[in-house]
Amino acid sequence: MMNPNELFASLTTQRMQIFAIILSVLLFLFVVRLVKRKHIRVEYSLVWLGFTGLFVVLAVFRDLVDFAASLLGIAYAPTAILMLLIISIFCILIQFSIVISSLSEKCKLLTQELAILRREFEDKTSVAPKENPHGES
Repeated sequence: MMNPNELFASLTTQRMQIFAIILSVLLFLFVVRLVKRKHIRVEYSLVWLGFTGLFVVLAVFRDLVDFAASLLGIAYAPTAILMLLIISIFCILIQFSIVISSLSEKCKLLTQELAILRREFEDKTSVAPKENPHGES
């Protein structure tokens, strides 16, 4: 039979695991909903879906966290989860930087093309002879 402290620790751990599962599944479903409503493009959601899927697996199979922590030489397993969260945020920030860089380059090219087209338009409209309103040449 468990003493009250062990029972409390066990119940607390189970509650935390259930909370982690619910939170991870809700985050996963939220990202899927954003994709369905076209608030986020599929290619940008893959990183989010990958990490939230990983968090669901780790929340369900808590022993995987302990195993991964021991493989990495981390004595306290929740530290491994924190490290995974930091890595996931870092990956998402890198993805955002890539997208922003690409969009910045496209914006620069569009601005240059617009300037060229505007110049060509101005050259064509200034070369055309203006008609005399009185019909005289």
